[in-house]
Amino acid sequence: MASAVGRWLLLLVAVAVVSLGFIAIALPTPLLFGGLLGALLYALARPAAPLRLPVSWFHAGQAVVGAIVGSAIEWDTLVDLGARWLIVIGISCFALVVSVLCGTLLIRRGASPATATFSSIAGGAIGLTAMADDLGADSRVIAVLQYLRLLIVLLTLPVVVTLLFGASDQRGARGVVGGDWRVDLPFVAIAIGGGVLAGKLLRMPSPALLGPLLVAAPLTLVPYFAGAQVPVVIAGLGYLAIGVQVGLKFTLESLKSIGRMVPTAMLTIVVTLVGCAGLGAILAATTDATPLDAYLATTPGGIYAVMGTAESTGSDVTFVAAAQIVRMLMVLAIAPFVAAYFRNRPTGPDPG
Repeated sequence: MASAVGRWLLLLVAVAVVSLGFIAIALPTPLLFGGLLGALLYALARPAAPLRLPVSWFHAGQAVVGAIVGSAIEWDTLVDLGARWLIVIGISCFALVVSVLCGTLLIRRGASPATATFSSIAGGAIGLTAMADDLGADSRVIAVLQYLRLLIVLLTLPVVVTLLFGASDQRGARGVVGGDWRVDLPFVAIAIGGGVLAGKLLRMPSPALLGPLLVAAPLTLVPYFAGAQVPVVIAGLGYLAIGVQVGLKFTLESLKSIGRMVPTAMLTIVVTLVGCAGLGAILAATTDATPLDAYLATTPGGIYAVMGTAESTGSDVTFVAAAQIVRMLMVLAIAPFVAAYFRNRPTGPDPG
């Protein structure tokens, strides 16, 4: 018992130290990154004393993420699109196709088709990481490569916006913050409790995530829950559970395998960025969207930073937010069907 307690304390210290470091440098979703890297360091340092997070904890983390995504949907923003709906959906589809085609290069590096696709697909990084195991993909590869893309997007965004478009710097990426706890707590309880139950009854793939998402989204239309959000503490714990679950799965061999994919992944990320920027140029040329609006609407990921940048630069926030949200929802909606398709095809070996 003492030995087990000691191992969990060591994991806790590793996760806490890394998470605090990420919070200090204002990294997006620091507890997810901190949980992942802290657990990874423990897994590599103590391979003879492995730990596994209880499945119920991981499912709870998935449910929290589902509620977060659902609460982020702004119905007024989507309604305000009007006739531009078809343009947003079309551009979102093309952005997904570009990123998926780029991801096929990862198959040559040993990733299965499902893992390669979900590792490179633009948008929904947190959701895809949380759903990966349910979809038959390797969550380790997806977590590393999705957040590598996100990191590059966040690093290049202010540079492109400032130097190419001459706009002011962004105010900072927006985080998930809580409002009135009397509204937020009942919202979370209904979204997670009702969502998990609905997910199981409807036999959804990844019911712990998709169920709360589908309940949380329409729940924000109820006047009492207008503007409801997942409290920052609950959101952080959800991210932490997912990060730790993924991090504890790493081994030295799997890390080496993923490392061999990184150069190819970098190539796919660059091509995806350029491809999405090209879609933005087409969007600006064929609609009344400004070049900056079009670029922000087609950026492959980093939704909170993108929306914050749109606000601080006086861009069309409605258009940008709608394009980003629609693509994120499309990713999470089609992921189970893509996974089902790949299950019927031969797959390459994922990292062990």
